[in-house]
Amino acid sequence: MSYIKTILIALLAHQSVWMVAQDPHTESGLKKVIVQEIEQVSAYTYLNVLEEGTKKWLAVPTIEAKLGETYYYKGGMVMRDFESKELNRKFDEVVFLSGITKADAINMDKGMVDPDKVVAEKKSAKKPTLERLEMNIAPVDGTITIAHLFENSAQYSGKVVRIKGEVTKFNGGIMGRNWVHYQDGSIHDGKYDLMITTKAEPAIGAIVIFEGIITLNKDFGSGYFYTVLMEDAVISIHQ
Repeated sequence: MSYIKTILIALLAHQSVWMVAQDPHTESGLKKVIVQEIEQVSAYTYLNVLEEGTKKWLAVPTIEAKLGETYYYKGGMVMRDFESKELNRKFDEVVFLSGITKADAINMDKGMVDPDKVVAEKKSAKKPTLERLEMNIAPVDGTITIAHLFENSAQYSGKVVRIKGEVTKFNGGIMGRNWVHYQDGSIHDGKYDLMITTKAEPAIGAIVIFEGIITLNKDFGSGYFYTVLMEDAVISIHQ
């Protein structure tokens, strides 16, 4: 009897290890969450979720979520002390995601996401470009336009400015920084594209507020010369 019991324990232990190995979010790095609370604003859905016993806030492009639903996600950009003006609420921390995956999109046999069933993920159709795009992003309190910056660049040299615009191209990890091309629809003397260096990793098409130091006539060598550059910028997602 003792021998049979030992065999059964060994088989159960082996099965437990197998089940863990088959858990799709364990293998792929996906994190499993269960929705506890939902807040909707114009461009985002805020989800208060339970993740491994801990509650946290996620923000994703607008989806129709339900309380108690299970989702999976990966990555994201953490924003601390984030204030949503639409909700009139300040969050200690929000993880902003480009998309989130429903539980039924997980292939339990293969431990991976079935791309044909990722209905909750909103992927941007925008492509990176340096061409001038048709847009009219109005400044908000405390921000200036790109055209105004180019027209009055000497006035802002060495100062911190805030600009609301759209990310049109992103290049990461060049010379130890990320490079963002940025437009807001304004133009001065043919100049409409502002180059920004940052540690943030915004998606192409994201409308954000960047805050950074303005540097003039910056020469990095190897052809990287900018008459106007915003450096060490931090990002604030506009609601």
